[in-house]
Amino acid sequence: MKNIFFYCIVLFPFLAFSQVKGDVVIEWAEKSEMAFGNSTRHIPHFKGSSYCYDSTQESLFYNLNIANSASLDENSLQITGMIYETISAAQLGDLNISNIPIAINASVYSSESRNLRQEFLKLSPIIKDGNGYKRVKSFSYVLNLGSARKLNTSKNKNVLSNSVLSTGEWFRFYIEKSGVYKISKSFLQDLGLNLNGLDPKKIKIYGNGGKMLPLSNSTFYPSDLTQNAIQIQGENDGVFDADDFILFYGEGTDNWNDESQTNLNLYDSKSYYYVTVQGDNGKRIPDMAKPSGGITLDLTTFDDYRFHEVDLVNIAHLGRQWFGEAFDITQDQEFSFDFPTIDATIPVKISASLSSAAYTPTSFKVSANGSDIATVSFSALNTNSETQYFPGYLPSGSTFMGSSNIKIKLAYNNNGVPGSKGNLDYIGLIAKSKLQGYGKQFRFQYDLSSSSLGIVNYSISNAAAISQVWDITDIYNVTKVENANQSTLSFKANLGELRKYIAIDSQDYFSPSKESKSKIANTNIKGTVFKNAQGQFQDVDYAIITPEYLKVQAEKLANFHRVNSNLNVKVLTLESIYQEFSSGKQDIAAIRNCLKYIYGNASSTDKRIQYVNLFGDASYDYKNRTVNNSNVVPIYESLISNTMGEASFASDDFYGLMDDSEGNVVSFFGGIDIAVGRMLVSNTIQADEMVNKVIEYHDKKSYGNWRNNYVSLADDSDKPSDVSLQSRQNTMADEIKLQKPFLNVSKILLDSYTQEASAGGERYPKAKANFYNEFEKGALVFNYLGHGGEDGLSSERIWDKSDSQNVSNQYRYPLFITITCDFSRFDNPSRPTAGEYIYWNPKGGAISLVTTIRSIGQFSAENFNDLFTKYLLSYGSSQYVSIAEALRVSKNSNPNSATNVVLYLGDPALLLAIPKPKVVLSKVNDISVSQTIPDFKSLAKMKITGQITDENDVPMTNFNGVLSTVMFDKTITKSTLNNDGFSPPMPFSVLGEAIFRGNASVTNGQFEYSFIVPKDIRISLDKGKLSFYAKKGETLEDVTGYNSNIMVGGVNENAVEDNISPKLELYMNDQTFVSGGITNESPFILAFMADESGINTAGGIGHDIVAILDGDVSNPYILNDYYQTELDNFAKGTLRFPLRNLKVGLHTITFTVWDVYNNPTTSEIQFLVVGNETIKLTNVLNYPNPCVNYTEFWFSHNKPNEPLEVQVQVLTITGKVVWTKNQTITTPGFLSREVSWDARDDFGNKIGKGVYVYKLTVKATLSNKKVEKYEKLVIL
Repeated sequence: MKNIFFYCIVLFPFLAFSQVKGDVVIEWAEKSEMAFGNSTRHIPHFKGSSYCYDSTQESLFYNLNIANSASLDENSLQITGMIYETISAAQLGDLNISNIPIAINASVYSSESRNLRQEFLKLSPIIKDGNGYKRVKSFSYVLNLGSARKLNTSKNKNVLSNSVLSTGEWFRFYIEKSGVYKISKSFLQDLGLNLNGLDPKKIKIYGNGGKMLPLSNSTFYPSDLTQNAIQIQGENDGVFDADDFILFYGEGTDNWNDESQTNLNLYDSKSYYYVTVQGDNGKRIPDMAKPSGGITLDLTTFDDYRFHEVDLVNIAHLGRQWFGEAFDITQDQEFSFDFPTIDATIPVKISASLSSAAYTPTSFKVSANGSDIATVSFSALNTNSETQYFPGYLPSGSTFMGSSNIKIKLAYNNNGVPGSKGNLDYIGLIAKSKLQGYGKQFRFQYDLSSSSLGIVNYSISNAAAISQVWDITDIYNVTKVENANQSTLSFKANLGELRKYIAIDSQDYFSPSKESKSKIANTNIKGTVFKNAQGQFQDVDYAIITPEYLKVQAEKLANFHRVNSNLNVKVLTLESIYQEFSSGKQDIAAIRNCLKYIYGNASSTDKRIQYVNLFGDASYDYKNRTVNNSNVVPIYESLISNTMGEASFASDDFYGLMDDSEGNVVSFFGGIDIAVGRMLVSNTIQADEMVNKVIEYHDKKSYGNWRNNYVSLADDSDKPSDVSLQSRQNTMADEIKLQKPFLNVSKILLDSYTQEASAGGERYPKAKANFYNEFEKGALVFNYLGHGGEDGLSSERIWDKSDSQNVSNQYRYPLFITITCDFSRFDNPSRPTAGEYIYWNPKGGAISLVTTIRSIGQFSAENFNDLFTKYLLSYGSSQYVSIAEALRVSKNSNPNSATNVVLYLGDPALLLAIPKPKVVLSKVNDISVSQTIPDFKSLAKMKITGQITDENDVPMTNFNGVLSTVMFDKTITKSTLNNDGFSPPMPFSVLGEAIFRGNASVTNGQFEYSFIVPKDIRISLDKGKLSFYAKKGETLEDVTGYNSNIMVGGVNENAVEDNISPKLELYMNDQTFVSGGITNESPFILAFMADESGINTAGGIGHDIVAILDGDVSNPYILNDYYQTELDNFAKGTLRFPLRNLKVGLHTITFTVWDVYNNPTTSEIQFLVVGNETIKLTNVLNYPNPCVNYTEFWFSHNKPNEPLEVQVQVLTITGKVVWTKNQTITTPGFLSREVSWDARDDFGNKIGKGVYVYKLTVKATLSNKKVEKYEKLVIL
């Protein structure tokens, strides 16, 4: 992501005399270059969070959050003291000049979320001024407080009720196109209905048609399956005979939708209907009501609609606009439309939607029956743009003279560039046809009826074969006019509304279809979602939405939160949601409506549902046309579908919009009511792994001092506009240190490392290694700000897909914040991203991500990163909300198009594992901290005493556990290096070296430990930092603390002499390793160290704990941060460090350690790397051998931490098997001795003395590789 940032200084509003007032100064910045992904835009910008660039309209706004609870009189806004300055047209950059207004158009609008109303002042800070332009420099505003207004509640709130599907037998079938369908007795029997003895009057058909559900919350859609009026021929005799049949009007998936600008249902190709015979008699089609009064209009023609639209390709692999036929190899194509009864004297209206992707101007020529209609022209794409194609449309009002057979020809002019490509979206025709029978059923309507008054008389000629006309305006309550073989059929209807009809030819009925499974299970979300195990009402806190095949894993997560988070969690399957809320078809609004039902029926506003987990992956392809598609739980895709930027967003926030004014998101979200998260899982294995990670995050093994760590990363400056990346990230990191001083904030600013050239481009190898090592050591949060993409972070590739897949940090999972471009574009199944891989990593990676699915503007990214961090870490408070809730609040406080592309991947109920306060320092060398405590001098022995207290400083005397502590030397000032020449060196401060890392027992809330300060501390005297973390015994409780008032520096002149070097034991992976043994490609160095004065981790020049691989002294491994002392013993400790991706063959590690007096010890160890693609066994033996009644089978292998299927068979020397043992083992190191034997056969009998042969077979479960070894053993 290469982007731009804007700033704005605002004097915050204040309340006075029932008014809200404010003075605003807009501080315009000089630069205007802003990058979106790989493209660059020049946009005027100003400082501050009120900056709002709408990438959809390419317009700039000032958007100020002025009140969070006050009810304002929005019409009372007064703007005074407006000061402008003139700007040139060149300063407008890439703003859409046509959207720049002639006035600021200041307005106040409100946004509601849960019980909070937020008021925003919005205006255009750049306006036209005659033939020029000017921008706002400053102004004042005044607003009157209004009367308290009731927060918006849903008009469509559904009363709690049972679903019609809750009882009885239900059978489902489907249709695809709209029309009158005939259902025979045999079809009903094929569905599974037992018609024996059934009174046909009991037959009922339910269904809500095939149109897409409204995105807008304010548009009505049934909350359950609705019964349709039907007609049954022959039902009056009480028997459904072989020649009896059902007629009903079925609405297919072929309906024009204004919200999505398509004739086809985006989410499903089938329109489902349901048959049941339970309860009362079914609804039948009554006669059409006849209006009284005289006829004011006679109609013998109607408005006749035809369209051609097929969804074959989504050009940019995003958004909800699909296209059909391609115009590349074939540039001219013709499309036929039949109008059997057309009135050829009246022009035919035509509309068409087209597209072109070309780097040269192109066009489509549209003609009808050989006559040109119009030419649709397209601009050339810009290589420096996120736009993938341009849409184009026939001019509104285009017409031509038609005929009964119309051929529309499209001719694509690629301007001589073969790589250009056009596509057809749809062609729509509206002809005037005669009301005249022609042997087919046909729909008809009069489009001007809604704007006319009076009574219309419809007169259909040649109607002898037309048995009836149905009024299908209300598809659930169809009415009829019958025809008794008359050649002319006439009927009257009121004007004043658009009514739709269908003329039924008795020889032309459509036939429905059935799926392999027609009988459906009862479902009753509406009636049971608020019931607990005792059948009593209980509000829902958390809903998990998932398909049936992932329900087991979803319930596992739900049970975890029921027990550990005290949440009432409901797992709702998509199958049940669709059955009840969208008549069986997939639709995102059905999920939203289900959640709205839950939200709106809570017992009180403060008990509304808080969290929604979309437990499944998503895709832009809702209908599985893409190979390896990942549409499990659908995502909201924007209508704009031609850019990789913010305008073509995809978001799960749609499912959190509960107010009537919300739903169809055109520009940006606001007023999100529910915290939404998505767990990217596609199968049961992956679902198990991701649920296990959530459980592991709360496991005892996850409790550790890594929870005190926060890592802030910033990209370097590859161009001038990037300079603010590192400065903003550095400022934010310093603010975190100020607001949450218990956190140990590390900074990885790329420009502070030496940039190196490589064959693949510029790289930061040390920064990359530092980043990776920090990830494996563990941190509460990693926050990256800078450029990125689907393949990784930064142009220097400090993180890529392989890192996401291979990083190993089990039980130390961070939240990974990546405010960059496209890092987690998970809705494109054809290209998995680095963000997805880091989430999918089953034993490493991130517990969750706040990340981006599209490109984001740099300035917006910087502002949002600051804002989100504020809410995530709860500045000014120690009360924390879930990560997803912090994201919800952040978006609501500053809604703009940039926040549309930021989303949360993970469990929405997950809270950051922030330890509670607090651990406090009580004494140093037995002197209370309330007095002047000793300085921490070089080689001084220090005794630290402290205690655990609650937030009110009350000692927690029941706290027994273990304390981990780190002491840091004085703050270090570093500088960036201006590697690329675009950003002057920037000084920044970081924590000092870790002087001591230790562990001590906590008993009754008290702890004490000692250590000797290393000789290598920096001698100047200044403040250091003690960082504390303690975990309580067997209970899941931890606390944190710090002291930053200690003084570090100076020399202990009375230090005792120590010339004895440390003791050192060196292994690979575990203590069973013997030098020269085998390992895999990524073994661990394991070192045990002891020295009566302690080990030096301060890292003076030449005095680091260091490992040299194969003599490469220019690339040492500095291991100070990996050393930990034993519990209550600063003189002993261990170190465990991972090596990665070593070459196959023999390697040597030279390891050096120093004590705090700088006495060194060096040791070497050799190991043979065997490739991971094979399994290798060495040192196969049994011990003891010979044996009497017990022996163990030992072997070395190269698959540590991988489950191995081991079989040992003992055979006589003639080959007869006397004993077999199958066992699955997992070893942390390379030696296994888990399989033992008591010298008895498979029947438990003692075997005879003598020589036997045993066969050892080992199979690696992950690679499916197997190896065998034979050895001898002796029984005495």
